[in-house]
Amino acid sequence: MKKVLFVTILLISALSAHNIVLTGTVISDGQKMIGSRYMGYVKKVYVKLGDHVKREDDLYEIESAEFDIMKTQSNLMLEQAQIALAYWKDRLHVLNKKKENAKKKFGMTGFDWDDLEGQVENVKAMLESTKIMVKHAAEQVKQMAVVFNYLKMKAPSDGVVVQKNIKVGDMIMPGMLAIVIVDTENLEIDVSISEGIIGKVREGQKIAVEIPSLKYHTVGKIHAIIPDANPMTHKIKMRVSFDKGGENIIPGMYAKVIIPDKR
Repeated sequence: MKKVLFVTILLISALSAHNIVLTGTVISDGQKMIGSRYMGYVKKVYVKLGDHVKREDDLYEIESAEFDIMKTQSNLMLEQAQIALAYWKDRLHVLNKKKENAKKKFGMTGFDWDDLEGQVENVKAMLESTKIMVKHAAEQVKQMAVVFNYLKMKAPSDGVVVQKNIKVGDMIMPGMLAIVIVDTENLEIDVSISEGIIGKVREGQKIAVEIPSLKYHTVGKIHAIIPDANPMTHKIKMRVSFDKGGENIIPGMYAKVIIPDKR
């Protein structure tokens, strides 16, 4: 109730004289530009313009001959390393059995015993080396699984698809922009203000906000005051955050903000 009363008072005061009315544009506070890390042909596209997507939803998939070769090679390396590991384990088991039999028959002396000891040490060294090979090959296979996640792109967050530059059969290159998703829940108003009124605004200040096309009025808060990149314009950017409520407010809509002009 207190919040509603505060909003009402602020809106009434905004309609009084000596107020500065500025126009701006609704923008999204979260825009995700999604591209590819690998080259390949677009195999499937799961979304179209205007689609609402959730985090981890599939966006598109590419097929890459380069990846297929790398995946096959890494799997083959792991398979070969595992076979070698099994061989040296069996070899060590056989030599240890021979040592036990030789110890029972002849004791721990003689040329044959020294030869067996040397063979066991060599096999142990090969076994440790092969374990390292298996570990590296397994890591390579895991890396290929990570690469697969970049071949089948997923939405990094909830939002709406506002740009789609690919279709099935297209060749996609590393770094190429494929899809743009914007967050339609966390919205702000982008306003340009002149240096003449910079003294009348501050970060955290609450001001009246209007979306004329929907006849929607609410209270926003100045989120940031940002110097313009072009000093010749003598303009400053101001970002105003606000609650869209249940209204169908989307990026690109025309908006107004009202700043009290205290004289």
